[in-house]
Formats: sequence, structure tokens, C-alpha cells
Amino acid sequence: MVRLIVAAGGEGDAVAGAMVDAALYGGERPAVILTYAWDRPRLGPVPGPRGADDFTGLRPLTPRVFALPAGTETVPPAVSTLPRLARTLPQTLALIDPRHGARGVARQIDELVRLLAPESIDLLNVGGGVLARGGEPGLRFPLAGALALAACGRARARVRLLIAGPGLDGELPAGELRGLLGRNVLTLTAEHVQPVADVLEWHPDEAAAMLAACARDVRGLCEAREAGPPVPLTDEGPTVHEVPLPDALGRSRLARALASTTTLAEAEQLCRDICGCSEIDRERGRALRLSDRPGRGLDPDTALARVAAYEHLARGRGISHTTFRRLGDALGLSGAAHEDLRALLIAARPEQCEPPPLWHIPAAA
Repeated sequence: MVRLIVAAGGEGDAVAGAMVDAALYGGERPAVILTYAWDRPRLGPVPGPRGADDFTGLRPLTPRVFALPAGTETVPPAVSTLPRLARTLPQTLALIDPRHGARGVARQIDELVRLLAPESIDLLNVGGGVLARGGEPGLRFPLAGALALAACGRARARVRLLIAGPGLDGELPAGELRGLLGRNVLTLTAEHVQPVADVLEWHPDEAAAMLAACARDVRGLCEAREAGPPVPLTDEGPTVHEVPLPDALGRSRLARALASTTTLAEAEQLCRDICGCSEIDRERGRALRLSDRPGRGLDPDTALARVAAYEHLARGRGISHTTFRRLGDALGLSGAAHEDLRALLIAARPEQCEPPPLWHIPAAA
């Protein structure tokens, strides 16, 4: 028997899904993970989720669902981490196609259920943003999770919602989530991180990085992307909780509205109406801003000096950790320059990378 995991937020939730799958079921019979290809603009100039037309070498599983075998590549200018994940993770990755709204994603799930007859279906979300009502001030990426939640609500199968690392996505604070979470299904440990350790060395998702760091007993206060509120790394961080799917649907005004959508454009407009904006709108604006930033050509001495200045200010804010993504944003970098900075810092100050992929900011001497 096989298991099906639906990654609510995209590639980072797929990485977390690999951790949870290995922790709950061991290394035998890895699950099928249905995930968006929804990397943010830092990786490329095309905002929003990728569709099947953005890849070569996909393998059809059903009329509407395509798997990503090891030879899959993206079609420029689209960029995605999914092909590399497919070459690295033991789980089978399949592509969520949101272009036909929640009804289309629900049909994808139904087709996979008929094909696989899975023993379990889990909708997995790191952080718990999928539990938002829709108007919360910290909500920055509501559409992907709400669309997946709406689709699972329409699917003709029982789906279990799992929240890993409450609060780690920086959208809903852990304190607001505690009353919503059900039983603790699992507490991740360093052993559970090991199957994705190589992935964490390069994958840019911050919530998955903080989930893995908490499982490795890293504690402190972490600053992440877009200068949002710092995220506490606590003993709650590595926990995975079950939430009844009807409860989540009852909370999410956006998910309920999306349930009958048949296009991504329709879903975007509902997101604007309910949440004030669509994350794809933010990504479009960010892609334009990043086009004016420098790519490669990072000067090591200048970069290290600017990182030291950032660290000095961060200490004053009580920050003990940050992500490489946040460091790159603080330095105004884009594209491949982020990876250059990461390689530079790991080579120059390996003692502050504890463990990858977070950057430790030591207290002043």
C-alpha cells in the first residue's frame, strides 16, 4: 500500500513531507507527494505556480497528474527546485496544477486516489498558515494553502490535515494556533532530518529550514524573509499536529470561497477580495524589483562587511539566527548571487552555520 501527501505550500512543504513520511513510516515504500512548483521570484523571473508545460520529461500518472522522474527539467525562463528534489528525494513527486482552480486540483487528487488506493492521505502544511481566516495582518502567502485545503475538502476521500512546526512560517504566531491544534502526531528529531540533510544544504525554503533546525535542537529567535516578524525556535517547533479538516475549512473564509473555482485567475481575484491581495501580485512586483538588482559578481570583502553590519543590528533586535535568504535580501541580492553569498559565508565562517541551513548570529563578545 502507498501513501499520498499533499504539500499545501509547495516545495518547502514537500521537503517537510519527506521528513514526516520517513519519521512516521520509515524508509520503506516512500509516499507519493503531490506538490506545487511554486518557487518565489528569487529563483527566476516568472511569478506564480508552474504548470506541466513548464517542464520536460514529465511522466503521466493519470490524465491530469504528472510525476517528475529524475530526468525532468524546467523550460526557460521558468525555474523550479522540483526537478532537483525529484533526483534527490526517495518519494515520488507529482505536480499540482492549480490552473483549473480548486475543482481541478480536487480532480487530480481523486484520480490519484483511484490509481493508488492509498492507505492514507495527508494534507501537510509547515507553520499553520493554512488555518488562517483570511484577514490576519501577518498573512503573506494565503492562496496556495487555501487552494489545496479547498481541493482536499472537495476530494472524494478522507484527508487528514497535519500542521508541522506551528508558527514557523511566520504568518500565524504559534500562540494563536495552540487552541486549534489537535493531537501531537509526531515530534521530529535530528534522526528524522537525516534523509533530507543533503536537500537542506541547498534548498531555499525557510520554513522547512527552521523545522529541521528545531528538530536538531536549535533554539532562539530567527529572522526570515521580507523582514517579517522574527520566528521563535522553541520546543514546539519540531512538533506535528493533526487538525480535523472540517475545522480548518470552517475557519478559512478563503478556502470556502475557492471551493467552486475553475481557474487560477478566479482564485486570485477571490484572494484579493478576501485577503486584500494575492501572493502572485506580490511576486509580480517583487520580480520587477529584483530585475534591477545585481546578479553574480559578489565582492567577498564587501559582502562580509555588510553581513557583519547586519549582524550588529540584528543582535540589537535580539536575533540569534537568520536564513541565508534573509541575508541575501538584506544585501539587496537576487538570483545566483544568493547562492554565491551562501557559499562564501559557509567557507569563511563555517562555525556560524549550525546546523545548515540557518546562520547563527553569536552574542557580542
